[in-house]
Amino acid sequence: MPTIAEAIRNAARRLIAAGLDPESAASPRAEAELLLCEATGLSRTTLFSWPEQILTTAQAQRFEALLNRRAAGEPFAYILGRREFWGLNLMVTPATLIPRPDTELLVEWALEALPANRPSLCADLGAGSGAIACALAHERPAWNILAVERSAAALAVAAGNARGLGLANVLPILGDWLAPVASGRLDLIVANPPYVRAGDHHLRRGDLRFEPAGALAAGADGLDAIRIIADQARRCLRPGGRLALEHGWDQDASVRALLDRAGYYVVASHLDLAGHPRVTSALWPEAAMAATNPD
Repeated sequence: MPTIAEAIRNAARRLIAAGLDPESAASPRAEAELLLCEATGLSRTTLFSWPEQILTTAQAQRFEALLNRRAAGEPFAYILGRREFWGLNLMVTPATLIPRPDTELLVEWALEALPANRPSLCADLGAGSGAIACALAHERPAWNILAVERSAAALAVAAGNARGLGLANVLPILGDWLAPVASGRLDLIVANPPYVRAGDHHLRRGDLRFEPAGALAAGADGLDAIRIIADQARRCLRPGGRLALEHGWDQDASVRALLDRAGYYVVASHLDLAGHPRVTSALWPEAAMAATNPD
């Protein structure tokens, strides 16, 4: 059986040889260390402190099984069954998208959109793992967050994450976008909907090959889901309610135009850490505002 140091070194070489997509992979050595921690139950500190320790047969076999999955391209988050988002440790499965740092911009915007201590009703549409809903509920105990998801398997993950984090203000709802939500009730709607163009070559690369296709692609221009949400949100938002949508870096102008045509006000796009427009927000007008607007 190999030592810890030998196992990590050999695994890193194998991951390099596998040619994993650099956009979805950490350093090969870091991934090898984390996989070995998962296989052995040892901490990274122990790996560093006792590199000469020899693995047991069972540990080596578990490590080899995990390494085979990663070398085949399976997302690291699915292998471990978890991913950190907004400082929260979340369960993820192949039924859910893998939460990504870019989506934290949507959370940041939402936290500034409403008063922190005012009881508010918000909806996270296409909740998936519940990453957005849990982040908002964790930061805003006075808010109630509807985690709306049409996949029962994904909704079960979201509900499990909310329970595990002790977030009683996350309310899982099975349904398609805003169909199960009553009219005129919501103060805030946020969504990271499918927005990749059907047939886009990125769908055949990296982690996206393993993620649920229905949560990624949305029609020829990628905007089919955003159109539905923008239309349905007009019924569900209170006057003065707010909407924010994540989208592709090159879709901001199209999303702004779509929201303008749908009657929203104060439509604006917001930049992610890379300087790309990643989220577009809008205000559903108060009745008086709509009546007095010169347009």
